[in-house]
Amino acid sequence: MRARNMVGALLAITLPGVLLAQAPEAKPDSSEVKALIEKAKKAGGPMWAGEEHFFCEAPRPNRPDDPVIPPTKIFDNVYIIGNSGTAVYVIQTSAGLLMIDSLGADQVQTQLLPGFQKLGLDPANVKIILVGHGHGDHFGGSRYMQDHFGSKVYISAVDWNLMEHPSGPPKGQPTPLPKHDADVKEGEPVVLGDLKVIPYAIPGHTPGAMAYIFPVKDHGKAHMAGMYGGTILTPGIVSDDGLASYLKSVRHYKEEAAKAGVDVIMQNHPLMYPLPEMLDRLAQRKKGDPNPFVVGKANYQKFVDVMEACTEVNIARRAK
Repeated sequence: MRARNMVGALLAITLPGVLLAQAPEAKPDSSEVKALIEKAKKAGGPMWAGEEHFFCEAPRPNRPDDPVIPPTKIFDNVYIIGNSGTAVYVIQTSAGLLMIDSLGADQVQTQLLPGFQKLGLDPANVKIILVGHGHGDHFGGSRYMQDHFGSKVYISAVDWNLMEHPSGPPKGQPTPLPKHDADVKEGEPVVLGDLKVIPYAIPGHTPGAMAYIFPVKDHGKAHMAGMYGGTILTPGIVSDDGLASYLKSVRHYKEEAAKAGVDVIMQNHPLMYPLPEMLDRLAQRKKGDPNPFVVGKANYQKFVDVMEACTEVNIARRAK
């Protein structure tokens, strides 16, 4: 008993020091960083205040305990499946289904396939899976879809290489790799039936991350959706070069989104806006009510403006 008490006393003395060494207190932001944060707040305005807070002030990764969302039809031709941290979009076309991302391998049986069932969709009709970037929480379910339903997997050549030749020792259970079906290239449309998806290269989060712009319909009215498929959620783990590349990518995407007239927001990591509340609003929507995913062209540009401004914040923090 005396020995245990001595050990407890030693731990009480030493443990706080260990914790402090592992997680040092963040330095106060410089006046330059504070000015950039104000720029981000002004850019986003009230609509994107939560996004600014997430990207500039309180980033966090997606987590296994992110609450599952109700599988929902969000447009005439688009469905969402997954959780509040990571989402999959299923698009109905005249020649079958196209899916953007596939969740993690351990979420196929618990979220992906149950989502198809609740929506009344047949996973065997998924002809193409477009992957945003080469991390397991996006491509993990694709091998199952290939093996069981014959889906074809598309991702950039650079991220195929990232997936097939990972650097460093594996962390935990390795993610099943999909078979290399097709490469996605900047500006080259991916076509399935009457759907045309335009990819744009957005390196930074991964070397071959991609954004996708495609048409959707809401009660028959045409809109244009944009999904930035390689969002940096935790800038602290990204290299200086990675952040610099990411800033260029955000600016490139902003121009392309403006040209395409993007007015619909979709993200594969929708942590920066209140997805569950948006789905609740959609479920309670009455005739004449707006679709919460249709934010308008100007507001979509403001959404990207906040991404740009907060990336500038994160780069400036390293220059202190």
